Amino acid sequence: MQLAQPIRLLLEYAGADYKDVQYACGPAPKFDLSPWLNVKNTLGLDYPNLPYLIDGHIKITQSNAILRYLGRKFELDGKAEEDRVQVDIMLDNAMDFRNGFVGLSYNPNFSSLKNEYLKKLDGTLEKFSKYLGNRSFFAANYVTYPDFHMYEMLDSHRLLAPAVVNKYPNLVAFIKRIETLPRIAAFLRTPKGSRPMNNKMAQFGQAKL
Repeated sequence: MQLAQPIRLLLEYAGADYKDVQYACGPAPKFDLSPWLNVKNTLGLDYPNLPYLIDGHIKITQSNAILRYLGRKFELDGKAEEDRVQVDIMLDNAMDFRNGFVGLSYNPNFSSLKNEYLKKLDGTLEKFSKYLGNRSFFAANYVTYPDFHMYEMLDSHRLLAPAVVNKYPNLVAFIKRIETLPRIAAFLRTPKGSRPMNNKMAQFGQAKL
């Protein structure tokens, strides 16, 4: 999955001025990573990894750490303590959701594992649907930063199994609600706002080889 995509969505929503540096791996079968490996130890990062954020003297790796930092910076981390608790819960739930999907998408046995994954997906989405309820967004009735993570994951699953996701109207409405936010809508019309969702070595949603 594009770990940086929720970060881009947050930055776009906040109207931030940022530079998006991307590193492309080489073609199959070697998938040369030298464009990144050649620079990863030159950036002054404590734990060099992708994605990373450099904001003045602040240098951060780990996608959720970046989201939390930007959430605080742009006041998208909850207006009350109760909301901030829900923000923390939803960020971790979104990451669990992502990890399962990544495990499937990059597994060489994707085709044989997909059906078992889909059997569990319905239960996962049912929990998210009940949690969201009648709220417009996941942690509160206003946008917080985990919404961008959840949007990307729900939208990705809609590509994997549209019939399963479409069983939950409030989840589909949430996807549309994010996509119609003016700055997000504009971003999604650009090349960086569109697929591919995974890297070239993935079995599903991969970049073109």
